[in-house]
Amino acid sequence: MTTIANSIKKTIAVTCAGIIALTACACGSSSSQSGPAAHIATPTADHTVQVSVGVCPGPYGDMVKDVIAPLLKDDGYDLTVKEFNDYVQPDKALASGSIDANLMQHINYLTKFRADNNLDIASVGQVPTLGLAAYSKKYDSIDAIPNGATVAVANDGSNLARTLGVLQQNKLVTLKDGVDSTKASVSDIASNPKQLNIKTLDAAQLARSLDTVDVALVPGNYAWAAGFDPADALATEQQSEGVINVFAVRGGDVDSDFGQKVRELLNSDEFKKAIADSDFKDFGKPTTWA
Repeated sequence: MTTIANSIKKTIAVTCAGIIALTACACGSSSSQSGPAAHIATPTADHTVQVSVGVCPGPYGDMVKDVIAPLLKDDGYDLTVKEFNDYVQPDKALASGSIDANLMQHINYLTKFRADNNLDIASVGQVPTLGLAAYSKKYDSIDAIPNGATVAVANDGSNLARTLGVLQQNKLVTLKDGVDSTKASVSDIASNPKQLNIKTLDAAQLARSLDTVDVALVPGNYAWAAGFDPADALATEQQSEGVINVFAVRGGDVDSDFGQKVRELLNSDEFKKAIADSDFKDFGKPTTWA
């Protein structure tokens, strides 16, 4: 009897283990289907697709809500905005599938961050962009900046390079010969005639730093969020294609219906007119509009 009972117990244990294993496999299968590789769905006549777009503080959340979203509504896409406080998380969230797209960076930044972090994300088009500019609460012109002034600049590589470009354009520094202007760092400064004290900060802190520094070079989105008037800037960058902001998606969505619709929209006369009638009318224009 004891032998029969032990045999029955072993049979039950094996059966239960099999059921548990099958259940675990089923759960694993379900989880993998909802991972970040999933593409943005294509709308149908009776089904609208929800698309979440990551942004940073500044004008681009409003650009999505007030201009881009209404123009994509008839195509069956309902865009919502999720705001992040730095430039790092929106790309990581996009790559992981936490959001479906983002609008918060220029192509130089996207290219470097994508390579540095091995992310499969890409641009589907440019949007009008508020340029990086120099602001001060103490001085009203570049010429008024005194010797030894403290100048706050972004500490991320892409925006730092842009900042050094603005300083060079205004003869405040000179960069070494042969330096790639998109990768320049403080160590690439050849001359600093006013002996400026260059202080690196997180880009999100630059606007607030004006209470403690003489000059801050602030990326457009953070200047907008802080309520700065571009007309008050001491100097503004000369925008090139590399610093025009882009609408980004995961690599698998570049040629999806959504990717194609966004690409077409951003170069359309309808979008250009909507921008001309909005608060973004004076932003630097995409090179693709030329």
